[in-house]
Amino acid sequence: MKRILIIEDEIAIAELEKDYLELSGFEVEVETTGDLGLDRALKENFELVILDLMLPNVDGFEICKRIRQEKNIPVIMVSAKKDDIDKIRGLGMGADDYITKPFSPSELVARVKAHLARYERLIGSGKKENEIIEIRGLKIDKTARRVFVNGEEKIFTTKEFDLLTFLAENPNHVFTKEELFRDIWDMESIGDIATVTVHIKKIREKIEFNTSKPQYIETIWGVGYRFKI
Repeated sequence: MKRILIIEDEIAIAELEKDYLELSGFEVEVETTGDLGLDRALKENFELVILDLMLPNVDGFEICKRIRQEKNIPVIMVSAKKDDIDKIRGLGMGADDYITKPFSPSELVARVKAHLARYERLIGSGKKENEIIEIRGLKIDKTARRVFVNGEEKIFTTKEFDLLTFLAENPNHVFTKEELFRDIWDMESIGDIATVTVHIKKIREKIEFNTSKPQYIETIWGVGYRFKI
């Protein structure tokens, strides 16, 4: 499901946009201040940003400029200002589109779909898609070796990533610590299988909401571990 960030300080407008986009199958997040919106736009993975021009703390022009310095995702600028100079400035900052308020929500949805389709064509031409595993908010990008939990990237060591990926690719299968040690560390157990326990603990700290009640990696007492789906 494609994620869209709306940065809009008028709550009624933001909620209306959100409702229409969610009805069209998008996952939508809303921020009402420029600084928080900019922070999320840069740190999280969104496929498109809908950006109001007049925002508290940081305005839409600066946000668009900062996004363009780091990402090439589509940015649709929304504003009540009808002056051509603002539209020219917004597009000059790198916005892909400029919509003047008031506008039809269905028109916004149509423009969002069009820009996403265009963006996918541009990045997809000649490129092989990354191999992704997605389970209940957990996203493992095998190609880029990156892990995201509810859109937030978590930093993994090489063995932590290998162990998590191995378990996620073999869901509902119970593995002993000896089996995991052999498969991930590529050596026979030599009495140091405690390293498996340590790595499982570190992985849980990064992906589980409550490590005492894990929703992903389950301990099967006296046997080993399994990845639940």
